[in-house]
Amino acid sequence: MDQLPKSRTEPDGSAVIRVLSYNIRSLRDDEEALARVIRACAPDLVFVQEAPRFFRWRKHAARLAAKCDLVVLGGGATASGPLLMCSLRVFVERAEDVLLPRTPGLHRRGFATAVVRIGGVRAGLLCAHLSLDRTERRAQADLLLERLEALDTPYGIAAVDVNEGPDGPAFGKLAGALRDCWPAAPWGGERTFPISSPQRRIDAVFVTGGVEVLACGVPVGLPGVSDADLAAATDHLPVLAALRLPAAAPLPGALPPDPRASNAG
Repeated sequence: MDQLPKSRTEPDGSAVIRVLSYNIRSLRDDEEALARVIRACAPDLVFVQEAPRFFRWRKHAARLAAKCDLVVLGGGATASGPLLMCSLRVFVERAEDVLLPRTPGLHRRGFATAVVRIGGVRAGLLCAHLSLDRTERRAQADLLLERLEALDTPYGIAAVDVNEGPDGPAFGKLAGALRDCWPAAPWGGERTFPISSPQRRIDAVFVTGGVEVLACGVPVGLPGVSDADLAAATDHLPVLAALRLPAAAPLPGALPPDPRASNAG
């Protein structure tokens, strides 16, 4: 496996980041294995689908974040499952949880969203787990695109359990409006579900224009990520992406980037 780029801030303020998307099935599996996988991926941002939503869900989310040397950014039960975690490298401007319209008889869905700064760059984040119903799923893809645009940032990153493959209408809608990171720079594995014998790529990272995709895929073979831990952690495989966010115009009142941070891990 080719080496995955490390996180760093470049002298001009551009940021190279690692983004992990992971459906964790409400922590019903081996939490220690899950934490080992996440730590080995060394992410700056983790987009979690199916975070705990019921009794003491905040405590469970905080415990997982601590085990992964991360902090909870937003989401959880208040977003009906999507959760955002981040490293201390990330400065959070704001976070907002969004509940989507409910379809009678179906599980209510939501988005965990945030605006963050990394290095000299602002980015909007959106984590989602789309419906099992084909019609509702397609409508939720439209809402996702609207919400990501409304974050009004130079760059946007959406990590999604789409619940369908690239040939589906919701996936196609997202890939048509955003950049699907796997085909842009394939690395590692492709298929994410089911864990016992992955046949489908239903989990994906999408980005807006201007984001450079350096690598994206299931981190099979990444040092520290064992097949045993992947199998024990949850019922999905994770998607890990390395992205470069070019520096935009300086933020009002922002300090110039520190060149000593250019090789930060």
